[in-house]
Amino acid sequence: MAIRALRRFLITPLLSLAIVLATLWATAALSFQAPLGRVALVLVLGAWIALAIGALVSLWTSRWLFVPVLFATAFAAILVWWSTILPSNARDFAPEVARAVTGKVEGSALTLDGVRNFDWRSEQDFTPRWEARRYDLDTVETLDLVASYWAGESIAHILLSFGFSDGRYLVWSIELRREKTESYSVVASFFKQAELIAIAGDERDLLRLRTTIRGEDVRIYRLKLRPETIRSLLLQYVAEANDLAASPQWYNTVTSNCTTVLVRIARLVEPGIPRDWRILASGYFPDYAYDQKVLDQSLPFDALRERSRVSEQAKAADALPSPAFSHAIRAGLPGMP
Repeated sequence: MAIRALRRFLITPLLSLAIVLATLWATAALSFQAPLGRVALVLVLGAWIALAIGALVSLWTSRWLFVPVLFATAFAAILVWWSTILPSNARDFAPEVARAVTGKVEGSALTLDGVRNFDWRSEQDFTPRWEARRYDLDTVETLDLVASYWAGESIAHILLSFGFSDGRYLVWSIELRREKTESYSVVASFFKQAELIAIAGDERDLLRLRTTIRGEDVRIYRLKLRPETIRSLLLQYVAEANDLAASPQWYNTVTSNCTTVLVRIARLVEPGIPRDWRILASGYFPDYAYDQKVLDQSLPFDALRERSRVSEQAKAADALPSPAFSHAIRAGLPGMP
C-alpha cells in the first residue's frame, strides 16, 4: 500500500513533470534547429507530442509501460542530435558582425586587427570599414560603462569604452553574431540560434549607431577604477576576442550575453565581484555598478542616471569626426572633466 501511494503521489507526478519539460524543450529545439522542411517538421513534432501524451497516459493508467521507455529513448536520441550542433565562425554573417577582432600585445603596444568603424546612414545603408589600429597600453586612462536602452528600463545592451591619453576611445561590445538571413529572437537565442562575437570599434560607429540611427536611449557612466585595473580589463577583452575567434561559442540570452561575459571578464581581474540578479537583468546593471561604488557617488543614482543620457548630445554632434564626437557626447557628464 505504501509503495502504491509513493508511486501515485510522488514518483508518477515527478516523472510526468519530467516528460512535460522534456517535451517542451525538445519541441522548441526541433522547431528552431531541425534541418527539415515545414511539412516534415510538422509531422515530426506531431509524432513527438503524441508520444509524450502516450507516455503520460501510460504512467497514470499503468498500461503500455513500454511507451515511457520509448519516449525516453526518443528524447535521448534528440539529445545526441543536439550535441552535434556546434558553433562556427564560417557562416554567411551579417555585414556588421562579419569580422571578428583579434589582438596582439608586444610590450606596451596593442595591435588590433578588425576594429569596426562603419559610417552609418541608416541600418540598411552604410559604408563598412574594418581597420587595423595600434594603441599604447601605458596611455589607457579611463573606462566608461555604456548602457543602451530600446525597450524600457529592464533591457539594455552593455558596452565598455576605454579612453586613451591621445583622446581616442575604443569601445567593446559583446554581441549576438547573426547570419544575413537571421533576425534576433529572445526565445531562439536559447536554442543555438547564433554565435557570440566580441566587437571592438570606434565610438562614432558603435555608439552613434545606437543614438542617432536606431534612436536608442544611451547613457554613459565613468567607472572609478585604478589605471592598472583598466589596463588589465582591456587585456582580458583582447584575450576573450582571441578565444572567440579561435573557438566559437553560442550566444545565450541569459547565460552568455553582453553583461554576463563582461562580469566573467571582470572577475578574472577582481575575483571578489559579488553575484546579483541585476547582472541578468541588464537594464539594471548600472544600478548594480552604483551600489558597488564604482560609479560617481556625488549624486543619488536617479539623478546620475538622468544626467548620464547622451543621445541628444550625440545627435547634435553627428557631423563631428572621431575623437571630437566622443568628447562632445561626454561634455558635462558627472565625474568627467
